[in-house]
Amino acid sequence: MRLVVGSDHAGFLLKELLADDLRRSGHSVVDVGTESEDPVDYPDYAEALGKVLRERRAERGVLICGSGVGASVAANKVPGIRAGLCHDTYSARQGVEHDDMNVLVLGARVIGAELARELVNVFLAAQYSAEERHQRRVDKIKALEKRYLKPSRERS
Repeated sequence: MRLVVGSDHAGFLLKELLADDLRRSGHSVVDVGTESEDPVDYPDYAEALGKVLRERRAERGVLICGSGVGASVAANKVPGIRAGLCHDTYSARQGVEHDDMNVLVLGARVIGAELARELVNVFLAAQYSAEERHQRRVDKIKALEKRYLKPSRERS
C-alpha cells in the first residue's frame, strides 16, 4: 500500500519507528516530516500529509503529534481527509469500515510504540464496507464539507 506519514516534534520518534516498520513490511512510504525533535507546528505537517492524499500519491496516512488532538483537528480541515484519533483497535478498525477514515492519528505522549504498531496494522488491514447506511453517512460528510467550501456571497 502507498502510505504517507507525518508528525510534529512530539511524534517524531514514533513516526520514524512506524515508517521503518511499514517499509520493512513492503509498503511504499512518503514521509512529509518533521525531521527532528526540534519544535515545529503540527498544522504544517497535517496539511502536507493531506496534500499527498489529495494528490493520490498515497492511499492512507498516519499522523502523529503529542496528544493526537491538534493533528486530528488540523487534518480534518483539509478537504477529503477523514482523520480519526484512535488509541484503541476497535476505533482504528471501525473508523475505516464505517467512516472510510483515511488518516489514523496517534498521540505519541498517550500511547506506547507497541500499541501504535498494533493500531497501524489494524488500520491498514481494515476495508471500508460501503454498506448503504455507512455510504449514506459518508456522503453526508462529503456534502457538509462541500457546503462550507463554497464561496460566501457576503465576501464580495
